[in-house]
Amino acid sequence: MNGNSPHVARISKPPQCIVVFVAALAMIIPGGRSFAFQETSAIKSTTNDTPESHLGKGYDALKQDRYDAAASEFRAALEIDPTLTLRARFPLAVALFELHKSDEARHELEVVRREVGDHPNVLYYLGRLDLDARNFDAAIRNLNQAATKPPFPDTAYYLGYAYFKNGDLTSAEKWLKIAAETNPRDARVQYQLASVYRKQGREREGQKAIALSDELRQRDTNESRIKLECAQKLDQGPRGEALSLCEQLYDPDDAEKLTALGTTYAQHGELERALKPLRRAAELAPQSPQMQYNLAFAHYQLNQLEEARAPLASAIQRWPDLFPLSALYGAVLLKLGQYLPA
Repeated sequence: MNGNSPHVARISKPPQCIVVFVAALAMIIPGGRSFAFQETSAIKSTTNDTPESHLGKGYDALKQDRYDAAASEFRAALEIDPTLTLRARFPLAVALFELHKSDEARHELEVVRREVGDHPNVLYYLGRLDLDARNFDAAIRNLNQAATKPPFPDTAYYLGYAYFKNGDLTSAEKWLKIAAETNPRDARVQYQLASVYRKQGREREGQKAIALSDELRQRDTNESRIKLECAQKLDQGPRGEALSLCEQLYDPDDAEKLTALGTTYAQHGELERALKPLRRAAELAPQSPQMQYNLAFAHYQLNQLEEARAPLASAIQRWPDLFPLSALYGAVLLKLGQYLPA
């Protein structure tokens, strides 16, 4: 999105949850590198020219921000099987969005919309494209629909931003405050709220919001450094020093930080240690299928099958159409010898 500040420019990337969420669809496909959604089944493709093979490569490229490669792989999958609407066409649209190929991205999203209806994920990205095109009325319309069941944590932020650009400061403040409640650590929200306050002549509140934005941005920078050093030390040792550093990321009230810590541990062979932060993240975010999946998959990797089955059985009741949850649940049941339900 075109913006007037570095805080706005930073939001051009999709939220991490969509990258992880889309990558989840690859979890029974060989080659995944992400902890949260690695392969959980012995099912393997026997040729390189299958939809599954192209999907796996596409998800992998998407996770690595190689959007050209991702788009090519998703197109190849659709050539073989045009019915892969959510598994291939939607991530293709995301890749095209990231490549700033707005017309092509919109075309793919509209195809998905015709096939699956007004899905919040689709409305979110259509709203983002409307913002890029400075069609603020359309952005407000699409993002308002998406916000009834927000697909991503920054949905309220973009809706507030759209209202701000459209001159509706009251609605902008309302949605940006909702965004601040949803993501209290997001520096971008406070920066935009400061812009609203200043437009309203509330200079003191604007200054406070700017100060908070700067503080949050500095905290993000520090945490990113610790995450990088944590991963490096887990690889290079000594182990005790690495664990001491990594535990600085443990925050019992921040599901995203807990998830990052848990997945980092798991990626570096500390599966048992990963359980504590992942379990707490699942407690903090019971409405997040990703958080429930992460915990179940950690148990699955440790061959703790009953512990894996419990969160999955509950999750698929709430999200029966979510492929990653069903696939992992099937893999768990298969290992438990329950072949028919698997």
